[in-house]
Amino acid sequence: MLRALRNTGIIVIYQTRDMRVLWGQNVPAHWSGGDILGKTDAEFLSGPMAARIAEMKLTVLESGQPEKLEFHDGVEGGGRWYDMWIDADTDEDDQIAGIVTTMVEVSDRKRREQTLRALLREVSHRSKNLLAIIQSIATQTGRNASGVDSFLDRFRGRLHSLASSQDLVTSSNWRGAMLSALVEGQVARYRGEGDEGVRFEGVDVHLNPNAALHIGLALHELVVNSMSHGALAHPGGQVLLSARLQRGENGDHPGLVLTWSEPTGRSGLPERKDFASVALERVVPASLDGSARFDVSDEHLDYRLEVPAANFETA
Repeated sequence: MLRALRNTGIIVIYQTRDMRVLWGQNVPAHWSGGDILGKTDAEFLSGPMAARIAEMKLTVLESGQPEKLEFHDGVEGGGRWYDMWIDADTDEDDQIAGIVTTMVEVSDRKRREQTLRALLREVSHRSKNLLAIIQSIATQTGRNASGVDSFLDRFRGRLHSLASSQDLVTSSNWRGAMLSALVEGQVARYRGEGDEGVRFEGVDVHLNPNAALHIGLALHELVVNSMSHGALAHPGGQVLLSARLQRGENGDHPGLVLTWSEPTGRSGLPERKDFASVALERVVPASLDGSARFDVSDEHLDYRLEVPAANFETA
């Protein structure tokens, strides 16, 4: 039986009524160097669980009823998790002669459970953030819509924009998205792949998930407005989107400055509310702890978004 146990990795320890080990099999080497004969639990186990285990074993000695628990051996550097079963051993007179402890290491299972819990917390957090963004989009869209049809048309477009950015974030295992890929995705939704109406130049940075979603939303508003009222509404119209790093006055990590610039002409100049100024000037920059400004003149439109360094990483 002992030879068979040796091949299983299952730990079995027999202790007499005075709680000293009579024999053990597959005892971990980090427990008193693997030599626990004649020792009590307190002499080969460490941490707060040692006292609890000893107490449970005494209870089994008194009642004869088995006990089970999950415990961590408390060894520095991580230690290991075990499922433990404690059973009374009786002699020929049906008197309790000692206790048999059986243990199976479950460290891998515990790590998987901890990872799963962490992932579920992260999914819950991300979902709440996404729902908050959708609620904000619905609220701002509804305030400026002229009717139900107008609301549905604009709301669908913004949801599709959000979904496009979300796809990029999800495909990277929630690490975020490259700015160039975000620009290409948002422009291609309306202009088609390879369209040169929007020219992107400057630095390409890796945006975190929150920044990718909100900057994607800003790009959507800018593209849609330009196609309705600006340069992209005319054949051959051109828009320049530039990205550069700019160090702040306090000399800390440089932030990202995004600038959208296009000619507009006098005709068809949009009203500020139709340009989704609330989203561009308030919602997006506030979500990034940044700032934004857009200027519309008789001939030109410029939108400037300053994104703090905490929202991205340089390549």
